[in-house]
Amino acid sequence: MVMFSETQPSSQLEALLLQTAAGNREAFASLYHRTSPSVYGLALTYVHSGPDAEDVTQDTFVKVWDNASSYRPQGKPLAWILTIAKNLALMCLRSREKSTQLPPEDWASLAMDAPAVTPEDRQVLRAALSTLPQQEQQILLLHAVSGLKHREIAALLELPLPTVLSKYHRGLKKLKIKLEGDAVYE
Repeated sequence: MVMFSETQPSSQLEALLLQTAAGNREAFASLYHRTSPSVYGLALTYVHSGPDAEDVTQDTFVKVWDNASSYRPQGKPLAWILTIAKNLALMCLRSREKSTQLPPEDWASLAMDAPAVTPEDRQVLRAALSTLPQQEQQILLLHAVSGLKHREIAALLELPLPTVLSKYHRGLKKLKIKLEGDAVYE
């Protein structure tokens, strides 16, 4: 899974977005591969369904392709893409008029897809994540898997930054206690 990181600065994403606006399909494919995990992770935090998050992700990139020419270079191409994803996710929620809980295995699968995670680690991580409240899971996974900064998570989840920070640190602490506790018994 390719994720956005500091090694892929906004200027690179911006160049890909501008090339996409000019109809460059290779640039669009590269933009998709670099940003789709973040889009999927964000969509999942809203729609709480793997298939719906996949639909939102697909729809997001259709809109990106169709509207790339309306993007104005500001150094925040990922924020522009994630805003599209957020709006589509909210539309998805409105259209079904209720949200369903995301099964723990779907949340855990976000972190489990990394090739460095062994099957044993997957089991331990899945069990540890299932002990966290849903919002703490969302914040941890958006930060760790999607690579979003805390202020971006706060804006996307419409929560105050101090709330995001406290839930992030509380969730990390709970995971650490859970994982260290499991290690004692092994």
